[in-house]
Amino acid sequence: MNRSIWLSVLVVLVFAVILIARLPADWVLSGPRSDLTCADAAGTIWHGSCSGMTVKGQAIGDLSWEVFASRLLTGKFAAFVVFTRATGSARGTVEVGFGGHLSGRDIHLDLPLDPTLLPQLPRDLTGRVHADLASIQVSRHAITSVQGQIEAHDLQMGAGGAIQPFGSYSLTFNPPSTPPVGQLRDLGGPLEVEGTVRLTPEPGFNLQGLVKARPGASEALVRELQFLGSPDAQGRRPFALESSF
Repeated sequence: MNRSIWLSVLVVLVFAVILIARLPADWVLSGPRSDLTCADAAGTIWHGSCSGMTVKGQAIGDLSWEVFASRLLTGKFAAFVVFTRATGSARGTVEVGFGGHLSGRDIHLDLPLDPTLLPQLPRDLTGRVHADLASIQVSRHAITSVQGQIEAHDLQMGAGGAIQPFGSYSLTFNPPSTPPVGQLRDLGGPLEVEGTVRLTPEPGFNLQGLVKARPGASEALVRELQFLGSPDAQGRRPFALESSF
């Protein structure tokens, strides 16, 4: 191969690198067949933002990101991501590896329970979720490792004059284990709760614990607890719940 051909190849490679590095974000994010659209996309695929993001026509919020290009050399895609909406935000570093393995580091989240983001939730369940996770690993849609704490505040169900408050709770995964096991406890409210949550590979979870109504709990809530069986010496009743997604 003579010198002129080498020079032509080099020019093409340099042009390709520059094009990829400066590829506008809106070229990638929007399109006639894309389920994801942005009211305004700015920056590049390496460092950009998507304002007024919608997924399948549903308004979600705003997203910004910074890709760690050096991680591509190891066969992984990693980026620092910030998600914001009027009612809260989430941020952290996410990484996708071979086989769809997903991991996250320093995840911080503060958002309301919203069926828009979590359609599996009952539509009349309200509250707020706060999470501080040092790390999380997901493989084949199942959480295989997690370290940190998740809190749910001011949970309640119902509408109008038939609202039932359930209080606030924390779920702590520390230290990490396989399978992940978290410690559940209440943070105040009508129910005194403690238990464990074991995450399963289906994916799903197994919840076991003890619950007791506090003074001031509604009569309806006290009656529902009676279906759990006889209380122990401290007035606590055992409960269990198992589910897969």
